[in-house]
Amino acid sequence: MGGGLSVAARFLLYGAAFVILVAGMKAAAALLVPFLLAIFIALICAPPIAWLKARGVPGGVAIVLIVLGIVLGAALVGTLVGTSIVDFRQGLPYYQRRLLEMTSGLQDWLAGHGLQFDLNDWRDSVNPGAVMQLAGNTLASLGNLTTNGFMILITVVFILAEQVRFRDKLAQARNVPGESLAAIGRFTESVNHYLGLKTLTSVLTGVLVGLALWLLGIDYAMMWALLTFLLNYVPTIGSILAAAPTVLLALVQIGPLTALIAAAVQLVINVVIGNIVEPRLMGRGLNLSPLVVFLSLVFWGWVLGPVGMLLSVPLTMLVKIALENDPDTRWLGVMLGQGETPLPSLPLAEDDPA
Repeated sequence: MGGGLSVAARFLLYGAAFVILVAGMKAAAALLVPFLLAIFIALICAPPIAWLKARGVPGGVAIVLIVLGIVLGAALVGTLVGTSIVDFRQGLPYYQRRLLEMTSGLQDWLAGHGLQFDLNDWRDSVNPGAVMQLAGNTLASLGNLTTNGFMILITVVFILAEQVRFRDKLAQARNVPGESLAAIGRFTESVNHYLGLKTLTSVLTGVLVGLALWLLGIDYAMMWALLTFLLNYVPTIGSILAAAPTVLLALVQIGPLTALIAAAVQLVINVVIGNIVEPRLMGRGLNLSPLVVFLSLVFWGWVLGPVGMLLSVPLTMLVKIALENDPDTRWLGVMLGQGETPLPSLPLAEDDPA
């Protein structure tokens, strides 16, 4: 009985600690979101810095070059997309009103064919304008982060500078066994590999989608390209969330045929890149279970808001990779995955021929 009570007490203790941790994260979301975004940017920047260092560029110079690239890229994106976000949010009531009129017309058409619906229940259940509202809120949240842009950039610089010396300091620290250093090396390699290639495929997806929407004549093509790039970090669900507002806008702006073409083009792009290009580049089982993807999207979105939804899968992926690289918790990493491909096995930097 004592053992049973001990297990129950441990479960209650862990449960209480988890609740307190989540409540604290939710209360400190305004502070956590910029910090987590800085960590995310730093992890994406790590492979280019390693590439520059491998070619003889000093670590400090490599960091400066990458930070300058970030500043120029952010300025370019802000110039191209900032006005579109403002215009879209100002025109959002018109688009929502038009969608409501179209859904009401569909309800009348269905009623004429013997399918009766209560109009109020129909509006509550079928509200495509909410999808566009969600897209506008997400983009607005990213725009609001520009006010903290300087602090985020400074945090990125410090994280990158610390990362350059972190492994050397850890190797010199006391009581750090070799297997721990090996696990940290595998974890770092896996994270950099995943986020680096995921960023490349996300850029490719966003560029192709933006070009296709521009050719179709759909408004704010650059803005939708940015949203597609961001949501591409969320497997499966992200492509749906990114495509839905563009299809609805095409329906309102041009007509059903263009909306159908826009949906088909985005489906083809996401299928080709997500199921052909991405697996060939990554070549390792780093995918999450669809259920885990959905639950992480809901959880991080609830805790950190719209930006938390964008960071949900990268955050969960970091947890999964960390679990997989520890023998004691590897089974948890397996449970989070799809179970279709073997776990990653990366060589350490020390094993690489130098």
